Amino acid sequence: MKLLDSIDWTTAIIVALLLGLAPFFPEPHLWEKLRMLFAGELKRALDWFDLLMHGGPLVLLGLKAARDLRGRKV
Repeated sequence: MKLLDSIDWTTAIIVALLLGLAPFFPEPHLWEKLRMLFAGELKRALDWFDLLMHGGPLVLLGLKAARDLRGRKV
């Protein structure tokens, strides 16, 4: 949890947006991989790696937000 606390918000947001939306054209990888996942077409290891690489920063951003909000309620 110290790792989440050591990352400042600006860096977390920029990394999440850049990796989540890259490549910007013709379609973000994260959107493409999520469509494939829900369609049952996500089968290759490379596709799973792409999903984790592009979605991971968004998950970390969500965890950081949840931790920050939980800390404020105490």
